[in-house]
Amino acid sequence: MGTLTVMANLTLDGVMQAPGRPDEDTRDGFAHGGWAVPYEAMALLAERPSPEPLAFLFGRRTYQDFAGFWPQHPDNPYSQELTRRRKYVVATTLREPLPWENSVLLRDVPREVARLKAGPEHLLVMGSGVLSRTLLAHGLVDEWALLVHPLVLGSGRRLFDGDGTLQRFDLLGVESTPTGVLLARYRPAGSASQGTPANVGPEAEVVG
Repeated sequence: MGTLTVMANLTLDGVMQAPGRPDEDTRDGFAHGGWAVPYEAMALLAERPSPEPLAFLFGRRTYQDFAGFWPQHPDNPYSQELTRRRKYVVATTLREPLPWENSVLLRDVPREVARLKAGPEHLLVMGSGVLSRTLLAHGLVDEWALLVHPLVLGSGRRLFDGDGTLQRFDLLGVESTPTGVLLARYRPAGSASQGTPANVGPEAEVVG
């Protein structure tokens, strides 16, 4: 049985827009692109073993951004990893064949993602805010891996957009980096699929 994890870079005020590059996503006049780069937090995830078999799940915008950037850097180990893995893309405006090898187009999020989760693959969503909120609304997210950065931007698109839906989560664990980024892992409250929640007091899992 597969699982689905959403991984997102966030600021303290919940912004997830354009963490990697100045030109990554300038919608609404966003001028703070690349805000996560100085914190070097992705190394924390790179050191963690990936569940196997691992596949990626993207929304259209994030997929097109990744497909336009990473294949141009074939010597980068991260690019090699992305290319060789299967990539599922949720989009209604794209057509197959998709330009990046090992890419598969999906149309119906609830039905097709639920079908994938019934298989052996572990799905990882990176970025893709609209898709992540849709998956949350349909109860399809098993774990949230949130890289919380110690800055406030004051503007930008947020992971949770205040749609009025009440959601509760259990803390699975917290890790920190020397630059002050916290990797906080959550699961939907009441779910028993991801082990025992972490303590939220002095005994919480915090490592430097």
